Amino acid sequence: MSRNVRRMSCTPEEVFAVMADGWLYPSWVVGASRMRSVDDAWPAEGAQLHHSFGVWPVLIDDTTEVREYDAPRRIVLRARGWPMGEARVVIEVRPSEDGCVVRITEDAVAGPGAWIPRWILNPPLHLRNAETLQRLAFLAEGRAARGG
Repeated sequence: MSRNVRRMSCTPEEVFAVMADGWLYPSWVVGASRMRSVDDAWPAEGAQLHHSFGVWPVLIDDTTEVREYDAPRRIVLRARGWPMGEARVVIEVRPSEDGCVVRITEDAVAGPGAWIPRWILNPPLHLRNAETLQRLAFLAEGRAARGG
């Protein structure tokens, strides 16, 4: 299981505003390259993002589904990326004196990725999620600087 934490100079609500716009998903999630569609109910539990991952011309279409949604505190996603498999991604946001603290936890739960030993899988996941949190911070802090 990979865990990353980042302080952000914005409110938890601003972080969740970015995540609530499903069309922004490839802007902050490393590996997601384009959106195909966003369920009208996004980000309600059970709603899905229909995205592609990879680099053209090798793009794979898949989905990410909301399993739990408790804005502006927590969202749990089931990210599919076959043929690699599926991951459980938990993003938790806590207010702090100067903004908020965001923690992302990711664990491979199905498919070939779940068979890879954690000591091999976690280092690249940690690097990827550090960049994911940096991108999320750019968007949420930019939103805060613009006044929402």
